[in-house]
Amino acid sequence: MALLLGYDVGSSSIKATLLDGRTGQVLAGASSPDRELEIIAPKIGWAEQHPQTWWQHVVTATQKIKAQVSFSPADVKAIGISYQMHGLVTVDKNKQVLRPSIIWCDSRAVAIGEKAAKDIGRKSVSADCSTSPAHPASSMGSAIKRISTSSPVATSLCT
Repeated sequence: MALLLGYDVGSSSIKATLLDGRTGQVLAGASSPDRELEIIAPKIGWAEQHPQTWWQHVVTATQKIKAQVSFSPADVKAIGISYQMHGLVTVDKNKQVLRPSIIWCDSRAVAIGEKAAKDIGRKSVSADCSTSPAHPASSMGSAIKRISTSSPVATSLCT
């Protein structure tokens, strides 16, 4: 049997789907948790989540799939993962998570990006960049360097 396993790692939940790789038929589906995941907002404009929490819910969703359909892990021929847009997970050289992830709805880097766009010149930015420095994803590293108080280690990586 050729199975395909897909995960959607979102900011509100983790969803998993098991498909028959030959027919495309959905064999099982599950999500976790049963209520929306917490978004940590210690300050106005901040939005973070713990990557370990995502992993716990990937495991739970997988267990729910396994409860619905009996299969051997060897039958899973591919795993697809989609992830929430513009999330930043910082890790050390051993791939250990350093701090909560800054997720897509965090706006702390907007002022940094706006200043960068102004300093560079909006016309140059539009011609040379695929996204504006004012876009949260473009400025997250600088934001961590300047304003993160959660982890001195994460902050030092951005210098």
